[in-house]
Amino acid sequence: MNLYPAIDLKDGVCVRLLRGEMSSATTFNDSPADQASRFAGMGFTRLHVVDLNGAFEGESVNRAAVAEILKATRAPVQLGGGIRDMAGIDRWLDAGVARVILGTIAVRNPGLVKEAARAFPGKVAVGIDAREGRVAVQGWAETTDMQAVDLARTFEGCGVAALIVTDIGRDGAKVGVNVDLTGAMADAVSIPVIASGGVRSVDDVRALKARAGRPVEGVILGRALYDGDIDPAEAIHAAL
Repeated sequence: MNLYPAIDLKDGVCVRLLRGEMSSATTFNDSPADQASRFAGMGFTRLHVVDLNGAFEGESVNRAAVAEILKATRAPVQLGGGIRDMAGIDRWLDAGVARVILGTIAVRNPGLVKEAARAFPGKVAVGIDAREGRVAVQGWAETTDMQAVDLARTFEGCGVAALIVTDIGRDGAKVGVNVDLTGAMADAVSIPVIASGGVRSVDDVRALKARAGRPVEGVILGRALYDGDIDPAEAIHAAL
């Protein structure tokens, strides 16, 4: 199982939100590049980066911060938030991002996502953010009538590299990852699934790994890692 420490960017700094509310932002590091270096020093080999401003505004906003992260680490970076057209996808991949994450556009224009997945094999992921099982878009500000599992099935067989499944109600709250939701998504499609939202301890990593059914590809570590509730070495060992 792969571990993805998260760097969420708001106004150029590294923050964590509670259940996606921008007003709840807690700043953890004024230098996202420094945070990326710290995660590398802990032994993590991947990064999950989200442009929170971009997610709300529909275009990349924290470009400078992302560029500094890319300079600071050799770890593959997957980036989401405000990437909603082929030009944006192409721009970030050219800049050195290993994989782009498409969320709102996956609901609004699934055909574009499929086109991008074919054009950039292995480099396009879909972010599925769920509130009580229904997909939320536009920085989680709008909840649609679409079921998360139905959106996942939309991209079966088109070359999408991963589905990043977030339980919004748990995100940042450290109440435990939603193993049932993540497992249901993993079992519903052949696309690798990455769990996100609510992780509170290494036990969540163990629970995801131990569940019956199709394996979960990875898990995103956020608030609990920043707060010191997760020991990096223990998490890495648990994920082996």
